[in-house]
Amino acid sequence: MGGSIRLGQVVGVPLRMHWSVPLLVVLFAYGLGRRTLPVWTPGRPAVVYAVAGVAGAALLMGSLVLHETAHAATARRQQISVEDVTLWALGGMTRMGRPKTAAAAFLVAIVGPLTSLVLGGAALGAGIGLHVLGGWAEIPAVVLLWLGWANLFLGLFNLLPAVPLDGGRVLQALLWWRMKDRDRADLTASRGGQVTGVLMAGAGWVLLLRGAPVGLWIVFLGLFVAVVAGAERRQAGLHSALRGIQVGEAMTAPVATGADWLTIQQFIDEVAVHSRHSAVPLIDFEGRPSGIVQIRRLAGVPADARASLRVREVAVPLSQCAVAAPDDQLAEALDRVSLRTGMRILVVDAGHLVGIVTGKDVSRMMQRHSLGGGARGAEG
Repeated sequence: MGGSIRLGQVVGVPLRMHWSVPLLVVLFAYGLGRRTLPVWTPGRPAVVYAVAGVAGAALLMGSLVLHETAHAATARRQQISVEDVTLWALGGMTRMGRPKTAAAAFLVAIVGPLTSLVLGGAALGAGIGLHVLGGWAEIPAVVLLWLGWANLFLGLFNLLPAVPLDGGRVLQALLWWRMKDRDRADLTASRGGQVTGVLMAGAGWVLLLRGAPVGLWIVFLGLFVAVVAGAERRQAGLHSALRGIQVGEAMTAPVATGADWLTIQQFIDEVAVHSRHSAVPLIDFEGRPSGIVQIRRLAGVPADARASLRVREVAVPLSQCAVAAPDDQLAEALDRVSLRTGMRILVVDAGHLVGIVTGKDVSRMMQRHSLGGGARGAEG
């Protein structure tokens, strides 16, 4: 996600934080420290409320990390690639590949809400226990009770059957299991997500008009659900249209490449200025693919460093590129595409680069599919 910074790793997966998260922490800390705590435990110093508010907001962020970590850990156990985990204003997001089975999809989706529900129950139990003690324990008791209810709300809200919420993923998995057709299941679930998102936005707008500030958050969340569900619906349509097409049928060959051992200045002079593409695949001394470099990345290297740096040092390594064999299914290969390389799939056969699939190649196959559908319709 753009505008995010890397904080570290969870279960071997990069953990990122969007710039909106500090704002979210401030809002939660303010609400807890200035409203909730003074009402439930009056008469304490303002600094106590402030510290407790910050602590509660931090614990809630930790709960979100655990929610997303559960998704990531389960996905990795199911042999699903996980790109990263990102916290942002509307919660968390775990970017991963598509599950291979309906059972795997169900497990990955359901474990997040279950984690939140378990955390919520544990926090409520601890809060009730501290509340019984009274005295010094009242402040942490209220913080834990607040944290518990927040996690219960998070878990139950995420179970709404609307893509991209976890409940929508659960629905996708169940439909996939019932229909035996992943693309039909995805189309059906994404349509439901669009409808639910629009209804949420409408409900939020009504609340906002009635003077409830929370309505604005619901509007944004509803619009987010509707937009993402629409994108997933288009993605499901793409997979359906490309069904049965192999990578070799769509790839462009031969491929213009560059040597990865060249300095950046040599690469610019000998390769980049003559290329008609925004990215160039690289090959090593043995003629095997080693990655891909984007021209804009080269332009960002300071002029005084171009003569000493090798182009492979600023390239995306092969391990982070989308790679497929000519006889792989194109729809499945598209699932391997990452944001770092864009819509590009390196086609490798026996260790050698034999072609590349770009967005234009996919569009060409889609156009061919639409012409074929039209011809069949005319004949019928």
